[in-house]
Amino acid sequence: MTIIQASLIAFWVALIQARFFGYTGLNLRFSPLMTSLFVGIVLGDVTQGVMVGAAIQLISMGQIAPGGQMATEPAVSGAVATSVAILGNLEPSAAVAIAVPVGILGSYLYTLKIIINSVVTKYIDKVVDDLDDSKFTFAMGILPTLLTILTHVPVMFIALYFGADSIAAVVTRIQGTVAFHILDVVAGSLAAVGIAVLIRIIGQKSDLIFFFLAFFMTVILQDANVTMVTWAVLGIITAGLYTIIIYKMEELSGNVE
Repeated sequence: MTIIQASLIAFWVALIQARFFGYTGLNLRFSPLMTSLFVGIVLGDVTQGVMVGAAIQLISMGQIAPGGQMATEPAVSGAVATSVAILGNLEPSAAVAIAVPVGILGSYLYTLKIIINSVVTKYIDKVVDDLDDSKFTFAMGILPTLLTILTHVPVMFIALYFGADSIAAVVTRIQGTVAFHILDVVAGSLAAVGIAVLIRIIGQKSDLIFFFLAFFMTVILQDANVTMVTWAVLGIITAGLYTIIIYKMEELSGNVE
């Protein structure tokens, strides 16, 4: 990995963690898929980047951030794990095994960011108390972003530039060994945990029918070479049918004018 590539990825992660992109940035923080796509573009392998991002996305599904803090940081784990997978030509399952510990370390980095940002809250309070609107943009937007860049860019750059190649080399060496098999099995089970957490959080009994419908359609059509576009169309059709049925039921009950 070159210095420019490591710098671009490090700045991308820092801007996401700083919510530089507004509400979209908040979604990016929870979604490693977009970070993996960006890494794939920077490293010249978009296909591998998206495949790894999709695998990591499964284990991060259902995560919540009470008080802004998460157990793992998907953007951080996505950046490092995808880089390692592309550089080492690894399977997505191997990248997932790497993403978990990296994401946990990333949560400590986010905590450091919060601590440093809390130091400048007195300055922000003063700006608000003085109603000095000329300093609002700097105090509320630019300053927190700069502090997040200060905390994240150096750490991410070091991890990517000096660590990604080394990790990729180590993982490549242990491919086919018992240790790698254990990592592969653990990584495969983490996706199930992510889906289970998501269902537990947002799943209602009335909605489980759609989960089982998708599951058995996947089993039935797994040898039919079905693309993501086909799945998207099936999802739209299912949602449309559900909306029509609900509307008709409400119409019959007199709730729809």
